[in-house]
Amino acid sequence: MNQKSLTGVVLDERVEISLVELCDACSASVDWIVELVEEGVLRPGGQEQTRWRFSGACLLKARTATRLHHDLQINIAGVALALDLLAENEAMRRRLQRLEAEREP
Repeated sequence: MNQKSLTGVVLDERVEISLVELCDACSASVDWIVELVEEGVLRPGGQEQTRWRFSGACLLKARTATRLHHDLQINIAGVALALDLLAENEAMRRRLQRLEAEREP
């Protein structure tokens, strides 16, 4: 039987990765990530591009942005709007779940 094993790192707000690591994780170019930062989609820590650090949440957002751009051919402004709408939708779902939980006897 052919077995494959996967290894990974759990990323959250406390874990930070560099620009190069983010590009590798997203299979994206530095230029694309810089565009996402310039558009306000990603907010890295650090002032200089060579010192940028990204959270695990930034990695998830960058991956989603990359998929939207490549799979659906959405431009950078459209990607930013789509990500905002996805985040708003998720916030509303969480709020609805809380409200429904409060109503249950």
